[in-house]
Amino acid sequence: MAEENLPLKHFLTCSVCTEILKDPVSLGCHHSFCSSCLQDFWAQAENKNCPVCKRKSSKDVVVNFSIKELADSYARRQRSAPSDEAQVVCTEPSQRSAPSDEAQVVCTEPSQRSAPSDKAQVVCTEHLKDIKWFCKEEQRAVCHVCEFPHHQGHTVVPLEEPVQELKQQLTHDLTALQARRSRHQELEETYEAMVPHLKEQRVKTERRIRAEFEQLHRFLREEEEARVKALREEEEQKRKRILLERKTLQEQIRSLSEGLLAVEADLQKDGLSFLSSSTRSRTSARALLSGSDPQLLPGALLDEAKHLGNLAHRVWEEMGQRTTFSPVTLDPNTAARRLSLSDDLTSVRHSGVIQKVPNNPERFTWYRNVLGSEGFSSGEHCWEVEVGDHPDWIIGVAKESVDRKGERPATPANGIWCLLHRSGKYTLGSGETLTLKRTPERIRVQLDYDGGEVSFYDPEDMTLIYTHQDTFTDNIFPYFNVGAAGEARTKDVRVCGVSSRTKPCK
Repeated sequence: MAEENLPLKHFLTCSVCTEILKDPVSLGCHHSFCSSCLQDFWAQAENKNCPVCKRKSSKDVVVNFSIKELADSYARRQRSAPSDEAQVVCTEPSQRSAPSDEAQVVCTEPSQRSAPSDKAQVVCTEHLKDIKWFCKEEQRAVCHVCEFPHHQGHTVVPLEEPVQELKQQLTHDLTALQARRSRHQELEETYEAMVPHLKEQRVKTERRIRAEFEQLHRFLREEEEARVKALREEEEQKRKRILLERKTLQEQIRSLSEGLLAVEADLQKDGLSFLSSSTRSRTSARALLSGSDPQLLPGALLDEAKHLGNLAHRVWEEMGQRTTFSPVTLDPNTAARRLSLSDDLTSVRHSGVIQKVPNNPERFTWYRNVLGSEGFSSGEHCWEVEVGDHPDWIIGVAKESVDRKGERPATPANGIWCLLHRSGKYTLGSGETLTLKRTPERIRVQLDYDGGEVSFYDPEDMTLIYTHQDTFTDNIFPYFNVGAAGEARTKDVRVCGVSSRTKPCK
């Protein structure tokens, strides 16, 4: 229909059936309706109010022949012109039929799926009225005639309102799905980085092992190969474990991606089509969002300390010979990325270069920290640390559960009992400044777990520097923090055995 005929069409359209008037009757309010439509409406409403303005009509209505002649003429012209739009008719389940090429496209009940085109008109077959309303009590779409009297007292809102509400809810689910997929992808990328790092660890550790075994006699080769085999078996086991976790994550990512595509596709729909599929989409999205987020597995990297810690000493001890023993072996899996450990894992320096290592759970990421490989849960333990003239270091002990990722300074409240040296000053984690008679090049750390004490001594004359007193309930590990050496002669902070001139721990 041409645009210039739209006002005429509106004037000749019945407000009840939305079709061109048939046997039109006019009320005192000047609104016109099909005679049969008006009688049916009054019968359902059980009153004689105007369907449009609700004004009560007290007169008998008769056909308005002037409007009838005009409407019949317009209808004849309309039938002779080609139709620009298809019509979508909402029927009861028993009336559903497949659309023909030129016929109506049949829409099912609100609970059934349909996909009308953007230009199609959705009408109620029972009342031949546009479906523009939604009854919240019955959770279905209705026309405004359905609202009277069947939905009187119900909460009836424009159809677009529940559509927008459901779209907002589904959009929130979409955002949550995207965030979860991102977390899965981050973990998958970390695992991906672990596999080559495992190989690097294995190669590096194997080289160290072989370097130490080269110093031993030929008959020790069997011991060397046995340890290399154990190292490779651990790498293989942990590699398989990581690959299995990666495979699981990839499957979960694939499922989340499929769910995202489905939700995005449903969000492109409108009206009844969207309402029909939104519940299923939300159920699928909620199922994908259920359960806990994946966590990076601890202990995924090689336990280098197990293979390298005091290796030479243990081998030589079996042979009844003496060798150098370190009471503390540093754990590379805990070392911050700017720290570099010696091959024998007994010294550490601030390299100033960010190491390419995975962000595994054991590693410190905020501060330049590293822990010893073995913790203590009872007894007395002591070790000495050679600091020389290094200007920036912190040494002491830390509980196993210390925060390794956040911004937590080295204080007893955060589970770190230590002695700090910076810019020539000695302080405690609490900020208290200490005055020493001399500048020691070694610091002795003595832990009495059961007595709840961590003491620091100058091993030169066993002068007590300070004693922390607390109650330990967690495993306690040796703790080190090393800054840049600058122009100092000493570049590495090194763990040493207890000096022979000092009294050993019990």
